[in-house]
Amino acid sequence: MPDGWGEKVSELAALLHSLKERSGCSYAELAGRCGVSASTLHRYCRGQVLPDSYGMVERIALSCGANKAELAELYRLWAQADAARLEAGRKPVADDLWIPAPDPAPAAPLLGRAAADPAVGLAAAVPRPRDPAPASAGYGRRPALSGRRPMRFTALACVLAAVVIIGATASSPAGRTAERPAPQWISGPAWSQPPTPVAANFYGVTINSSSGAMPTFRVGGIRLWDSGTLWSLLEPARDRFDWTTLDRLVDSAHGANLPVLYTFGGTPQWAAPDAPLGPYPDGSRTAPPDDLKDWVRFVKAVATRYAGRIDAYELWAFAPSPHFYTGDAATLARMTQQAAAVIRRADPAATLVCPSIGNLWEPASQQFLRDFAAAGGYQVCDAAGVKLAPQHDGDTPESLVRLAAVIERTFHEAGVHPRLWSTGTVYRIPEDHKLDQAHAIAYAVRFYLIGMYVRYDRMYFYNWGGTKIPLVLQAVGGPPTAAAHAVDTLQHWLTGARITSCGHSSPDGLPAQVWQCQFVLDSADGREPVRAVVRWTESGTASMPADRGADTIRFLDGHSMPAPHTLQITEQPVLITIQPGR
Repeated sequence: MPDGWGEKVSELAALLHSLKERSGCSYAELAGRCGVSASTLHRYCRGQVLPDSYGMVERIALSCGANKAELAELYRLWAQADAARLEAGRKPVADDLWIPAPDPAPAAPLLGRAAADPAVGLAAAVPRPRDPAPASAGYGRRPALSGRRPMRFTALACVLAAVVIIGATASSPAGRTAERPAPQWISGPAWSQPPTPVAANFYGVTINSSSGAMPTFRVGGIRLWDSGTLWSLLEPARDRFDWTTLDRLVDSAHGANLPVLYTFGGTPQWAAPDAPLGPYPDGSRTAPPDDLKDWVRFVKAVATRYAGRIDAYELWAFAPSPHFYTGDAATLARMTQQAAAVIRRADPAATLVCPSIGNLWEPASQQFLRDFAAAGGYQVCDAAGVKLAPQHDGDTPESLVRLAAVIERTFHEAGVHPRLWSTGTVYRIPEDHKLDQAHAIAYAVRFYLIGMYVRYDRMYFYNWGGTKIPLVLQAVGGPPTAAAHAVDTLQHWLTGARITSCGHSSPDGLPAQVWQCQFVLDSADGREPVRAVVRWTESGTASMPADRGADTIRFLDGHSMPAPHTLQITEQPVLITIQPGR
């Protein structure tokens, strides 16, 4: 074992061992709670084996009663050890999951493989491979739905909060000890509020086709990008416009009663001939135009022609980026201010979305956001665009919670707190691994649920119509996929719903890896509203007692059944309704 790796693994093991000792549990008892063999747990605590995912580390820690600061320290140590492992070129050792006995004690629900149960829904029919494929799409890593391998990059809001608090001292000797004073432990959901409607237009998709075809399953709105509507295509020469494609798309959207978000981008070659080339064959450039008057004239032409027909404008796509925007933040802020003034005059009812900032995992993009804010860019918009996208090929949708915390912190540092719209993903998305059908179903639905969890106003799935992406909802001219039908089902479940809270894992009284959002629904007979919860796991299967008064459990394949006494929660979300007064 290389010295650097061994040192990091030893530090992690020391903290795990101290938590185990503090808990008073035997290795066998703790292994039963965590869904791992006692011998494997012993190797983790002695530093002989590095857990191949933080999810396993978290399960052990939570079973020992770890607090937020300890979870944060464990994540830091595990991430450093895993990075050292990668540098050493070593393969991870798979977690040796223990198969729990039937009917686990309610006080200690297990995350191991569950026995066959109709409540498992669609996931029960999915084969459980012994050696899952190494990675899946940018929308999520491809774990076995049986829970064989936890996720590598678990996204935990409570961990993030602690990381922010202790980050300044984590590298010091004092920051490494589990005995240092820790922030108070807080039980409860991540957030709660009075019942607030979930807007129908929350569920957006980006149209990746110029044909004029629209989704044939339920969506809340469309975004135009990669749809033949770049500035360079609409104005191929100065003051010469070709509206054919944009007219067709806007007319089709109106025919389908779908609100339109038009995205600006793709500077024409004639407007910036010496600027870097973009990725498209039309010769469009990535820099601002040499003369910003050309920009103002184009924005005015679009806003005037489509006043009352285009509902919202995203004032540039993806900055900073070598593929989409290579200018500076101050210039983009000036372009935003100019465009906002023009659109406000031409169409006062239109919603203005500031240019979407991408790659916000990276410090350079975070600084670009702060610079854009300092230049006054956010002062003229109704919402801010961001790319709420996975950091790595293989991350789960829940990893986006960690990015959302980074984005929130960055906006706080910038002194602005706009409404947020997620308008896309990462440029590498066509290179990511394809999802199998079961995970496509799970991840498509969880994409929107995580948007609710982080309290964004709009979520635009990338994309609709294209097939060169890891998760396809519908190809142009083809029927909706099972994933698209699942997204439709989610919207059907939550028609007229008012959301009240979201949370996950032990702080919200749930088993590790379990996430949920709670809602109020209108009752079928028009009487007292019904409480409902959408619940899922980040990976694997978890058993837990049914909620008091639980009436019905609904599955993404459309079937439902009376809620059993013990719920088997899987990676595919379910809706549990709870009758009032029971």
